[in-house]
Amino acid sequence: SKFYLSLQDDLMRIFGSERMDTMLQRFGLPEGEAIIHPWINTAIEKAQAKVEMRNFDIRKNILKYDDVMNDQRKVVFEQRRDFMRAESVRDTIDEMRHGVVEDLLDAYMPVEAFPEQWQTAELKQDIVKYFAIDVPVDVWSQEEGIGREQMAERLLKAVDERFAERVEKNTPDVMTYVEKQILLQTLDYLWREHLVTLDHLRQVIGWRGFAQRDPLNEYKSEAFELFNGLITRLRQQVTGQLMRVEVVFRDPNQPDDQTRQMGGMAPAEQVSGSSDHPRRDPNDPSTWGRVGRNELCPCGSGKKYKHCHGRLA
Repeated sequence: SKFYLSLQDDLMRIFGSERMDTMLQRFGLPEGEAIIHPWINTAIEKAQAKVEMRNFDIRKNILKYDDVMNDQRKVVFEQRRDFMRAESVRDTIDEMRHGVVEDLLDAYMPVEAFPEQWQTAELKQDIVKYFAIDVPVDVWSQEEGIGREQMAERLLKAVDERFAERVEKNTPDVMTYVEKQILLQTLDYLWREHLVTLDHLRQVIGWRGFAQRDPLNEYKSEAFELFNGLITRLRQQVTGQLMRVEVVFRDPNQPDDQTRQMGGMAPAEQVSGSSDHPRRDPNDPSTWGRVGRNELCPCGSGKKYKHCHGRLA
């Protein structure tokens, strides 16, 4: 067929030798005629073998790129499974919060810098951004003999106290649930973004070869940096959300727009900026007010109200 003959011509043009091209011209074969000479058939077979080797090298190289992504996927998925199996991720949340503090200190108060070189204004802005508290780091930095360690201790104490307030206000049981949900949802969202970024990087990394740099090594290096960025953003976003989260308890029998949008989640699973009831005393049912059947029981048992004190109502 014409397609087969054209394919033969392409094979000879790309992978055939100049000697074979000269031989075809000497034979004077007209265009479109089948090539049946044994010498030429042998040359075509060798050209086809080169094509197969070239395609194999391409596939092998692609697999090397895939290995980079798969290694990162294994780390993320294994960590996610651990989060799901754990009854509480509080230790991880605490580590993330402290990690954000250390990142800010490294950025604005490097170990080798003198106090007068500290960027306290920028540090103060980011503390508000990630921890929702106003800490007088600019005033602290003016104290005589103040050092980075003292600043770190004060800052860690301030953010830990702020988070303890969130836990107390939302109740420990509810916060245990909310922490895991926010952690998993944020991880999933950032991982999807990361995969898209890696795909874009893979499409353009080949151009590095024109600068005499190995594209695969460049890809590995940049993918590693992107993965580190993923971990940093995960710490920041999870910390920022949990430092502001407030749980809203609503009656499931009268769902509002927010409840419908969230697919009818139980009231204890809804997050908002304020609370609709005064603080409940677990030991005094008279302070509980109206409790939704699907809420966690205010007594602190960890069970839903309908399976606990709600059974007696």
